[in-house]
Amino acid sequence: MLLTARYVLPVSGPHIENGAVLVRGAEIAAVGDADALKAAHPDEEVRDYGHAALMPGFIDLHTHLEFSAMRGLVDDVPYSQWKIQLMDLESRFDSQDWEDASLLGAMEAVESGITTLADITESGASARSAAKAGLRGFIYREVSTMDKARVPEVMAAADEDIAEWRELRGDGRLEIGIAPHSTYTCHPELFQSVADYAVRGNIPVSMHVAGSRDEYDFVKYGSSRLAVEFRDRYGTGDIGWLPTGVGPVRYILQWGLMDVPNMLAVHCTQVDDADVEVLAGNDVAIAHCPRCNAKLGMGMAPLGQFLHAGIRVGIGTDSPASNNTMDMFDEMRIGLLLQRAVAGHEQFFIARQFVKLATLDAARALRIDDRVGSLEPGKQADIIAVDMSHSHQIPAMYPYSTLVHTANQENVLFTMVAGEVLYERGEWLTLDTERAAARAEEMRVRLRS
Repeated sequence: MLLTARYVLPVSGPHIENGAVLVRGAEIAAVGDADALKAAHPDEEVRDYGHAALMPGFIDLHTHLEFSAMRGLVDDVPYSQWKIQLMDLESRFDSQDWEDASLLGAMEAVESGITTLADITESGASARSAAKAGLRGFIYREVSTMDKARVPEVMAAADEDIAEWRELRGDGRLEIGIAPHSTYTCHPELFQSVADYAVRGNIPVSMHVAGSRDEYDFVKYGSSRLAVEFRDRYGTGDIGWLPTGVGPVRYILQWGLMDVPNMLAVHCTQVDDADVEVLAGNDVAIAHCPRCNAKLGMGMAPLGQFLHAGIRVGIGTDSPASNNTMDMFDEMRIGLLLQRAVAGHEQFFIARQFVKLATLDAARALRIDDRVGSLEPGKQADIIAVDMSHSHQIPAMYPYSTLVHTANQENVLFTMVAGEVLYERGEWLTLDTERAAARAEEMRVRLRS
Protein backbone atom coordinates (compact mmCIF):
# COMPACT_ATOMS: atom_id res chain seq x y z
CA MET A 1 0.00 0.00 0.00
CA LEU A 2 1.33 3.42 -1.00
CA LEU A 3 0.04 6.40 1.00
CA THR A 4 0.51 9.81 -0.62
CA ALA A 5 -0.21 13.40 0.44
CA ARG A 6 0.93 16.99 -0.06
CA TYR A 7 3.20 16.64 2.97
CA VAL A 8 4.94 13.74 4.67
CA LEU A 9 6.30 14.51 8.15
CA PRO A 10 8.77 11.82 9.24
CA VAL A 11 9.42 13.88 12.43
CA SER A 12 12.89 12.36 12.67
CA GLY A 13 13.93 14.34 9.58
CA PRO A 14 12.85 17.19 7.28
CA HIS A 15 9.32 17.17 5.89
CA ILE A 16 8.75 16.06 2.30
CA GLU A 17 6.48 17.93 -0.09
CA ASN A 18 4.40 15.68 -2.37
CA GLY A 19 5.61 12.68 -0.43
CA ALA A 20 4.62 9.07 0.09
CA VAL A 21 4.94 6.22 2.57
CA LEU A 22 5.13 2.62 1.39
CA VAL A 23 3.56 0.14 3.83
CA ARG A 24 4.27 -3.58 3.64
CA GLY A 25 2.48 -5.72 6.20
CA ALA A 26 2.86 -4.12 9.64
CA GLU A 27 5.92 -2.05 8.75
CA ILE A 28 7.01 1.00 6.84
CA ALA A 29 9.04 -0.08 3.83
CA ALA A 30 9.98 3.31 2.36
CA VAL A 31 9.46 7.06 2.79
CA GLY A 32 10.15 9.59 0.07
CA ASP A 33 9.03 11.47 -3.02
CA ALA A 34 5.61 10.31 -4.26
CA ASP A 35 6.51 10.23 -7.97
CA ALA A 36 9.69 8.28 -7.32
CA LEU A 37 7.94 5.70 -5.13
CA LYS A 38 5.08 5.31 -7.61
CA ALA A 39 7.58 4.71 -10.40
CA ALA A 40 9.48 2.17 -8.30
CA HIS A 41 6.28 0.35 -7.30
CA PRO A 42 3.87 0.66 -10.25
CA ASP A 43 1.60 -2.19 -9.12
CA GLU A 44 1.13 -0.89 -5.57
CA GLU A 45 -2.32 0.22 -4.36
CA VAL A 46 -2.24 4.01 -3.96
CA ARG A 47 -4.27 5.94 -1.38
CA ASP A 48 -3.99 9.66 -2.00
CA TYR A 49 -5.04 12.03 0.81
CA GLY A 50 -4.54 15.19 -1.21
CA HIS A 51 -3.83 18.44 0.65
CA ALA A 52 -3.03 16.66 3.89
CA ALA A 53 -0.10 15.64 6.06
CA LEU A 54 0.97 12.04 6.59
CA MET A 55 2.69 11.71 9.95
CA PRO A 56 3.33 9.26 12.78
CA GLY A 57 0.28 8.54 14.91
CA PHE A 58 0.04 10.47 18.16
CA ILE A 59 1.31 8.85 21.35
CA ASP A 60 -0.88 9.95 24.27
CA LEU A 61 1.18 9.52 27.42
CA HIS A 62 -1.68 9.77 29.91
CA THR A 63 -5.31 8.73 29.51
CA HIS A 64 -8.24 7.22 31.40
CA LEU A 65 -10.48 5.89 28.62
CA GLU A 66 -13.09 4.64 31.07
CA PHE A 67 -13.91 8.18 32.26
CA SER A 68 -15.11 9.23 28.80
CA ALA A 69 -18.80 9.14 29.78
CA MET A 70 -18.10 11.71 32.51
CA ARG A 71 -17.04 14.31 29.98
CA GLY A 72 -18.04 17.81 31.11
CA LEU A 73 -19.94 16.67 34.21
CA VAL A 74 -17.53 18.28 36.66
CA ASP A 75 -16.38 21.57 35.16
CA ASP A 76 -15.25 24.95 36.49
CA VAL A 77 -13.83 23.73 39.81
CA PRO A 78 -10.20 23.36 40.94
CA TYR A 79 -8.46 20.02 41.17
CA SER A 80 -9.36 18.85 44.68
CA GLN A 81 -13.06 19.67 44.31
CA TRP A 82 -13.03 18.03 40.89
CA LYS A 83 -11.47 14.86 42.29
CA ILE A 84 -13.98 14.59 45.13
CA GLN A 85 -16.98 15.12 42.86
CA LEU A 86 -15.60 12.67 40.30
CA MET A 87 -15.30 9.95 42.91
CA ASP A 88 -18.94 10.46 43.83
CA LEU A 89 -19.86 9.88 40.17
CA GLU A 90 -17.67 6.77 39.96
CA SER A 91 -19.76 5.07 42.63
CA ARG A 92 -22.77 5.12 40.28
CA PHE A 93 -21.08 3.02 37.60
CA ASP A 94 -21.35 -0.76 37.30
CA SER A 95 -18.89 -2.99 35.45
CA GLN A 96 -20.74 -2.72 32.12
CA ASP A 97 -20.72 1.07 32.37
CA TRP A 98 -16.94 1.07 32.67
CA GLU A 99 -16.67 -1.18 29.61
CA ASP A 100 -18.94 0.98 27.46
CA ALA A 101 -17.40 4.24 28.63
CA SER A 102 -13.93 2.99 27.74
CA LEU A 103 -15.16 1.96 24.28
CA LEU A 104 -16.34 5.52 23.80
CA GLY A 105 -12.84 6.68 24.73
CA ALA A 106 -11.25 4.23 22.32
CA MET A 107 -13.50 5.58 19.55
CA GLU A 108 -12.33 9.11 20.24
CA ALA A 109 -8.67 8.08 20.41
CA VAL A 110 -8.80 6.35 17.03
CA GLU A 111 -10.75 9.21 15.43
CA SER A 112 -8.27 11.72 16.88
CA GLY A 113 -5.22 10.06 15.36
CA ILE A 114 -3.93 8.54 18.61
CA THR A 115 -2.27 5.24 17.79
CA THR A 116 -0.55 4.56 21.12
CA LEU A 117 -1.81 5.44 24.58
CA ALA A 118 -0.63 5.06 28.15
CA ASP A 119 -3.79 4.42 30.14
CA ILE A 120 -4.34 3.97 33.87
CA THR A 121 -7.25 1.75 34.92
CA GLU A 122 -8.38 -0.34 37.86
CA SER A 123 -11.21 -2.16 36.11
CA GLY A 124 -9.27 -3.24 33.03
CA ALA A 125 -11.96 -1.86 30.73
CA SER A 126 -9.37 0.31 28.98
CA ALA A 127 -7.24 -2.73 28.19
CA ARG A 128 -10.15 -4.57 26.63
CA SER A 129 -11.30 -1.53 24.64
CA ALA A 130 -7.82 -0.75 23.37
CA ALA A 131 -7.47 -4.37 22.24
CA LYS A 132 -10.83 -4.28 20.44
CA ALA A 133 -9.97 -1.01 18.73
CA GLY A 134 -6.57 -2.27 17.59
CA LEU A 135 -4.65 0.43 19.45
CA ARG A 136 -1.11 0.13 20.67
CA GLY A 137 -0.73 0.90 24.34
CA PHE A 138 0.69 0.66 27.81
CA ILE A 139 -2.13 -0.25 30.19
CA TYR A 140 -1.29 0.32 33.85
CA ARG A 141 -3.23 -1.50 36.58
CA GLU A 142 -3.99 1.15 39.22
CA VAL A 143 -3.46 0.31 42.89
CA SER A 144 -4.13 2.33 46.02
CA THR A 145 -4.55 1.94 49.77
CA MET A 146 -3.47 3.99 52.76
CA ASP A 147 -3.90 0.94 55.00
CA LYS A 148 -0.59 -0.87 55.44
CA ALA A 149 -2.37 -4.10 56.38
CA ARG A 150 -4.15 -4.20 53.01
CA VAL A 151 -1.04 -3.85 50.86
CA PRO A 152 -0.48 -7.62 50.27
CA GLU A 153 -4.14 -8.05 49.32
CA VAL A 154 -4.06 -5.08 46.93
CA MET A 155 -0.87 -6.30 45.25
CA ALA A 156 -2.20 -9.86 44.92
CA ALA A 157 -5.35 -8.60 43.17
CA ALA A 158 -3.25 -6.44 40.84
CA ASP A 159 -0.94 -9.35 39.99
CA GLU A 160 -3.94 -11.50 39.09
CA ASP A 161 -5.38 -8.80 36.84
CA ILE A 162 -2.05 -8.12 35.14
CA ALA A 163 -1.70 -11.82 34.30
CA GLU A 164 -5.22 -11.81 32.82
CA TRP A 165 -4.74 -8.60 30.84
CA ARG A 166 -1.55 -9.93 29.27
CA GLU A 167 -3.72 -12.39 27.38
CA LEU A 168 -5.22 -9.43 25.51
CA ARG A 169 -1.92 -8.48 23.94
CA GLY A 170 -2.41 -10.60 20.85
CA ASP A 171 0.19 -9.37 18.37
CA GLY A 172 2.10 -7.51 21.07
CA ARG A 173 0.45 -4.11 20.71
CA LEU A 174 -0.39 -3.92 24.43
CA GLU A 175 2.06 -3.88 27.31
CA ILE A 176 0.74 -4.18 30.86
CA GLY A 177 2.13 -2.17 33.76
CA ILE A 178 1.19 -1.04 37.26
CA ALA A 179 0.24 2.40 38.65
CA PRO A 180 0.18 3.45 42.31
CA HIS A 181 -2.42 6.21 42.17
CA SER A 182 -0.82 9.11 44.04
CA THR A 183 0.96 10.21 47.17
CA TYR A 184 -2.32 10.98 48.95
CA THR A 185 -3.91 7.56 48.32
CA CYS A 186 -1.02 5.13 48.84
CA HIS A 187 0.79 3.91 51.93
CA PRO A 188 4.61 3.95 51.62
CA GLU A 189 4.59 0.15 51.93
CA LEU A 190 2.52 0.03 48.74
CA PHE A 191 5.09 2.16 46.92
CA GLN A 192 7.86 -0.19 48.01
CA SER A 193 5.82 -3.25 47.01
CA VAL A 194 5.13 -1.77 43.57
CA ALA A 195 8.80 -0.94 43.11
CA ASP A 196 9.89 -4.47 44.06
CA TYR A 197 7.22 -5.98 41.80
CA ALA A 198 8.21 -3.80 38.85
CA VAL A 199 11.93 -4.44 39.19
CA ARG A 200 11.40 -8.18 39.62
CA GLY A 201 9.17 -8.47 36.56
CA ASN A 202 10.63 -5.64 34.45
CA ILE A 203 7.18 -4.03 34.47
CA PRO A 204 6.54 -0.38 33.52
CA VAL A 205 5.13 1.98 36.16
CA SER A 206 3.08 5.16 35.87
CA MET A 207 2.02 7.47 38.69
CA HIS A 208 0.44 10.87 39.23
CA VAL A 209 3.23 12.91 40.85
CA ALA A 210 3.28 16.50 42.17
CA GLY A 211 0.16 17.34 40.20
CA SER A 212 -1.43 20.00 42.40
CA ARG A 213 -0.64 22.40 45.21
CA ASP A 214 -3.04 20.52 47.49
CA GLU A 215 -1.07 17.32 46.95
CA TYR A 216 2.21 19.14 47.60
CA ASP A 217 0.89 20.69 50.82
CA PHE A 218 -0.56 17.36 51.97
CA VAL A 219 2.76 15.54 51.55
CA LYS A 220 5.03 18.27 52.91
CA TYR A 221 2.88 19.92 55.56
CA GLY A 222 0.04 17.48 56.19
CA SER A 223 -2.54 20.22 55.63
CA SER A 224 -4.73 20.66 52.57
CA ARG A 225 -8.18 19.78 51.33
CA LEU A 226 -6.78 16.38 50.37
CA ALA A 227 -5.63 15.89 53.98
CA VAL A 228 -9.02 16.66 55.45
CA GLU A 229 -12.14 16.46 53.30
CA PHE A 230 -10.91 13.92 50.75
CA ARG A 231 -9.54 11.45 53.33
CA ASP A 232 -12.50 11.81 55.68
CA ARG A 233 -14.98 11.32 52.87
CA TYR A 234 -13.35 8.17 51.54
CA GLY A 235 -12.55 6.36 54.73
CA THR A 236 -8.85 7.05 55.19
CA GLY A 237 -9.13 9.91 57.67
CA ASP A 238 -8.52 7.59 60.63
CA ILE A 239 -5.16 6.47 59.20
CA GLY A 240 -2.41 8.67 60.57
CA TRP A 241 -0.36 10.92 58.33
CA LEU A 242 2.74 12.79 59.45
CA PRO A 243 4.07 15.72 57.42
CA THR A 244 7.22 14.66 55.58
CA GLY A 245 8.89 18.04 55.16
CA VAL A 246 9.58 17.33 51.48
CA GLY A 247 7.56 17.57 48.28
CA PRO A 248 6.05 14.58 46.44
CA VAL A 249 9.07 13.87 44.22
CA ARG A 250 11.56 13.49 47.06
CA TYR A 251 8.96 11.67 49.14
CA ILE A 252 8.48 8.84 46.64
CA LEU A 253 12.25 8.72 46.09
CA GLN A 254 12.50 7.16 49.55
CA TRP A 255 10.34 4.16 48.60
CA GLY A 256 12.13 2.75 45.58
CA LEU A 257 9.85 3.98 42.82
CA MET A 258 12.71 5.75 41.09
CA ASP A 259 14.54 2.43 40.77
CA VAL A 260 12.02 0.80 38.43
CA PRO A 261 13.18 0.15 34.85
CA ASN A 262 10.52 2.27 33.13
CA MET A 263 8.94 4.96 35.33
CA LEU A 264 6.49 7.52 33.93
CA ALA A 265 5.58 10.44 36.22
CA VAL A 266 2.37 12.27 35.29
CA HIS A 267 1.88 16.07 35.64
CA CYS A 268 4.88 17.21 37.76
CA THR A 269 3.65 20.79 38.01
CA GLN A 270 4.75 21.32 41.63
CA VAL A 271 8.50 20.75 41.38
CA ASP A 272 11.60 22.74 42.25
CA ASP A 273 15.17 22.62 40.94
CA ALA A 274 16.13 19.79 43.30
CA ASP A 275 13.11 17.75 42.16
CA VAL A 276 14.12 18.18 38.53
CA GLU A 277 17.61 16.93 39.40
CA VAL A 278 16.08 13.87 41.10
CA LEU A 279 13.86 13.10 38.11
CA ALA A 280 16.71 13.53 35.64
CA GLY A 281 19.21 11.62 37.75
CA ASN A 282 16.88 8.64 37.99
CA ASP A 283 15.88 8.74 34.30
CA VAL A 284 12.19 9.20 35.10
CA ALA A 285 10.04 10.12 32.08
CA ILE A 286 7.29 12.74 32.34
CA ALA A 287 3.79 12.90 30.86
CA HIS A 288 3.09 16.59 30.33
CA CYS A 289 -0.66 17.38 30.33
CA PRO A 290 -0.88 21.14 29.73
CA ARG A 291 -4.63 21.51 29.14
CA CYS A 292 -5.70 19.46 32.17
CA ASN A 293 -3.14 21.22 34.34
CA ALA A 294 -4.49 24.61 33.26
CA LYS A 295 -8.19 23.70 33.35
CA LEU A 296 -8.06 22.38 36.92
CA GLY A 297 -5.71 25.07 38.19
CA MET A 298 -2.98 22.54 38.90
CA GLY A 299 -0.10 24.74 37.76
CA MET A 300 2.25 24.60 34.81
CA ALA A 301 5.12 22.18 34.47
CA PRO A 302 8.56 23.72 33.76
CA LEU A 303 8.87 22.04 30.37
CA GLY A 304 11.99 23.90 29.30
CA GLN A 305 13.75 22.95 32.50
CA PHE A 306 12.79 19.30 32.03
CA LEU A 307 14.16 19.23 28.51
CA HIS A 308 17.33 21.10 29.44
CA ALA A 309 17.94 18.48 32.14
CA GLY A 310 17.67 15.70 29.55
CA ILE A 311 14.40 14.27 30.90
CA ARG A 312 12.32 12.22 28.46
CA VAL A 313 9.04 14.13 28.08
CA GLY A 314 5.92 13.62 25.96
CA ILE A 315 2.36 14.90 25.89
CA GLY A 316 -0.73 13.38 27.51
CA THR A 317 -4.38 14.41 27.30
CA ASP A 318 -5.56 12.97 30.64
CA SER A 319 -9.20 11.88 30.83
CA PRO A 320 -12.23 13.44 29.11
CA ALA A 321 -13.60 13.89 32.64
CA SER A 322 -10.89 16.46 33.31
CA ASN A 323 -9.98 17.67 29.84
CA ASN A 324 -13.21 17.14 27.88
CA THR A 325 -11.49 15.91 24.69
CA MET A 326 -8.62 13.65 23.69
CA ASP A 327 -7.47 16.21 21.13
CA MET A 328 -3.70 16.15 20.73
CA PHE A 329 -3.82 19.16 18.41
CA ASP A 330 -5.37 21.26 21.17
CA GLU A 331 -2.85 19.81 23.60
CA MET A 332 0.06 20.86 21.38
CA ARG A 333 -1.39 24.29 20.64
CA ILE A 334 -2.31 25.26 24.21
CA GLY A 335 0.85 23.72 25.59
CA LEU A 336 2.96 25.71 23.16
CA LEU A 337 1.16 28.99 23.80
CA LEU A 338 1.32 28.61 27.59
CA GLN A 339 5.07 28.03 27.46
CA ARG A 340 5.58 31.03 25.19
CA ALA A 341 3.43 33.24 27.42
CA VAL A 342 5.44 32.39 30.51
CA ALA A 343 8.95 31.97 29.10
CA GLY A 344 8.71 34.70 26.47
CA HIS A 345 11.60 35.02 24.06
CA GLU A 346 14.05 33.55 26.55
CA GLN A 347 12.96 30.04 25.64
CA PHE A 348 10.77 30.26 22.58
CA PHE A 349 9.26 26.90 21.68
CA ILE A 350 8.36 26.26 18.04
CA ALA A 351 5.54 24.19 16.56
CA ARG A 352 7.77 21.35 15.39
CA GLN A 353 9.00 20.78 18.96
CA PHE A 354 5.45 20.12 20.13
CA VAL A 355 4.70 17.76 17.22
CA LYS A 356 7.82 15.88 18.27
CA LEU A 357 6.65 15.84 21.91
CA ALA A 358 3.39 14.25 20.75
CA THR A 359 5.11 11.57 18.66
CA LEU A 360 8.80 10.66 18.77
CA ASP A 361 9.58 12.15 22.18
CA ALA A 362 6.54 10.40 23.66
CA ALA A 363 7.80 7.13 22.17
CA ARG A 364 11.14 7.75 23.86
CA ALA A 365 9.35 8.37 27.15
CA LEU A 366 7.87 4.86 26.88
CA ARG A 367 11.13 3.41 25.51
CA ILE A 368 9.48 2.28 22.27
CA ASP A 369 11.10 4.77 19.89
CA ASP A 370 12.83 1.89 18.10
CA ARG A 371 9.35 0.80 16.93
CA VAL A 372 7.14 3.89 16.63
CA GLY A 373 7.09 7.68 16.83
CA SER A 374 8.51 8.54 13.42
CA LEU A 375 8.09 7.51 9.79
CA GLU A 376 11.19 5.46 9.03
CA PRO A 377 11.73 2.21 7.11
CA GLY A 378 11.58 -0.77 9.45
CA LYS A 379 9.36 0.92 12.03
CA GLN A 380 5.77 -0.09 12.65
CA ALA A 381 3.25 1.45 10.25
CA ASP A 382 1.46 3.62 12.84
CA ILE A 383 0.41 6.43 10.50
CA ILE A 384 -2.25 9.11 10.34
CA ALA A 385 -3.40 11.54 7.63
CA VAL A 386 -4.47 15.03 8.70
CA ASP A 387 -6.55 17.23 6.37
CA MET A 388 -5.05 20.68 5.82
CA SER A 389 -7.32 21.88 3.00
CA HIS A 390 -9.81 24.07 4.88
CA SER A 391 -10.14 27.78 4.25
CA HIS A 392 -8.59 28.63 7.62
CA GLN A 393 -5.56 26.46 6.82
CA ILE A 394 -4.53 27.55 3.34
CA PRO A 395 -2.07 28.54 2.12
CA ALA A 396 -0.02 26.22 4.34
CA MET A 397 3.44 27.74 4.38
CA TYR A 398 4.91 25.42 6.98
CA PRO A 399 3.08 22.16 7.77
CA TYR A 400 4.13 21.93 11.43
CA SER A 401 2.72 25.38 12.17
CA THR A 402 -0.47 24.56 10.29
CA LEU A 403 -0.95 21.39 12.32
CA VAL A 404 -0.36 23.02 15.68
CA HIS A 405 -2.13 26.33 15.14
CA THR A 406 -5.10 25.40 12.92
CA ALA A 407 -5.88 21.66 13.08
CA ASN A 408 -8.06 19.67 15.47
CA GLN A 409 -9.16 16.08 15.95
CA GLU A 410 -11.89 16.44 13.29
CA ASN A 411 -9.20 16.95 10.64
CA VAL A 412 -7.94 13.36 11.00
CA LEU A 413 -8.78 11.46 7.81
CA PHE A 414 -7.11 8.15 8.45
CA THR A 415 -5.63 6.16 11.34
CA MET A 416 -3.46 3.06 10.90
CA VAL A 417 -1.73 0.89 13.50
CA ALA A 418 0.77 -1.79 12.48
CA GLY A 419 -0.48 -1.58 8.90
CA GLU A 420 -4.11 -2.11 9.91
CA VAL A 421 -6.56 0.66 9.04
CA LEU A 422 -8.64 1.49 12.14
CA TYR A 423 -10.43 4.58 10.88
CA GLU A 424 -10.96 6.33 7.58
CA ARG A 425 -13.00 9.40 6.67
CA GLY A 426 -15.61 9.09 9.42
CA GLU A 427 -15.81 5.30 9.52
CA TRP A 428 -14.46 3.14 12.36
CA LEU A 429 -13.39 -0.24 11.02
CA THR A 430 -12.79 -2.13 14.29
CA LEU A 431 -15.48 -0.91 16.71
CA ASP A 432 -19.26 -1.06 17.09
CA THR A 433 -19.72 2.69 17.35
CA GLU A 434 -23.52 2.80 17.28
CA ARG A 435 -23.85 0.80 20.48
CA ALA A 436 -21.17 2.83 22.26
CA ALA A 437 -22.86 6.10 21.32
CA ALA A 438 -26.27 4.86 22.50
CA ARG A 439 -24.85 3.68 25.82
CA ALA A 440 -23.14 7.03 26.30
CA GLU A 441 -26.49 8.78 26.47
CA GLU A 442 -27.87 6.21 28.91
CA MET A 443 -24.90 6.69 31.21
CA ARG A 444 -25.15 10.46 30.96
CA VAL A 445 -28.78 10.40 32.09
CA ARG A 446 -27.94 8.20 35.07
CA LEU A 447 -24.99 10.35 36.12
CA ARG A 448 -27.09 13.52 35.96
CA SER A 449 -30.02 12.07 37.93
